[in-house]
This record gives sequence, C-alpha cells and structure tokens, in this order.
Amino acid sequence: MRLNVKALALTSGILWGLSVFVVTWWVLVFEGATGDITWLGHIYRGYSISYVGSVIGLLWGLFDGLIGGAIFGWLYNFIAGRGTGRAAGA
Repeated sequence: MRLNVKALALTSGILWGLSVFVVTWWVLVFEGATGDITWLGHIYRGYSISYVGSVIGLLWGLFDGLIGGAIFGWLYNFIAGRGTGRAAGA
C-alpha cells in the first residue's frame, strides 16, 4: 500500500502546527505569558510563550510538519516499493 505523500505532508503540518499553538495557549492560560525563550524557541526563530509566539509557532510547526510528513511519506513509499519487488514509482 502506498501513501499519498501530499495528504500526509498536509496532515502532519496541520497537526504539528496546531499542537504547538494549543500547547502554547495552554501554558498561557495556566501560567501566563513569560516571553522566555524555551527549547522550542531555539529551534523555531521568534517563538516564545506569548500570544504572538503562539502564531509564530503555528507557522513554523506547519512548515516543519509539511517537510517532515513529505519526507516520511516518500521514504515509506520507497521502502514499501522495494519490499514488494515493484519499482518505487509504480
């Protein structure tokens, strides 16, 4: 079975972007805005525990998830195609 790489990439991007957004708002509601740079802020430029930072994290997460999902889907299709004796592009 082959995966639809575009659908997997889009789903991964939306899921990861919304996850970063929701977790940031969760922290904001229960602990308040700190503006401190977290470990995720070192990876995602401009991200912090703030309202603006949650939108920046959403955008970075969408981009990061798109790339990660596309690589995973392509790699899965490549390996699955080799295991069945069919060409990866078939």
